[in-house]
Amino acid sequence: MIGWLKTLFGLGGAQVPADEAAARMRDGAALVDVREPAEFARGHAPGARLLPLSRIRADTSTAIESLGLPEGTNDVLLVCQSGVRSRIAQAMLAKNIRHRCVNVAGGMNAWAAADLPVTPPHR
Repeated sequence: MIGWLKTLFGLGGAQVPADEAAARMRDGAALVDVREPAEFARGHAPGARLLPLSRIRADTSTAIESLGLPEGTNDVLLVCQSGVRSRIAQAMLAKNIRHRCVNVAGGMNAWAAADLPVTPPHR
């Protein structure tokens, strides 16, 4: 229980603000959205890959690898709506030695507030 509380309150791993996440994407980091498909479809950051938290929970050992990230991708930026689910995903994926998982603080709420691009809703 203590581990989850540390994760949720910022003591469980690296975090970056949305603008830094966007800069890291330009430098080759992958952005992984851990929301559910319907949320992702309502709007997401361009270039984000969908990997719902429910799928991560089902198989943490192969979740990131299933995305087929380009060779040499080290940083995986995790995002959700507010930053809570992505922190949980970060804690679950912490043992992944091939990729460093970093939380986008404030999630898509912070992304939009920073005037970063968001895809329009799919119709």
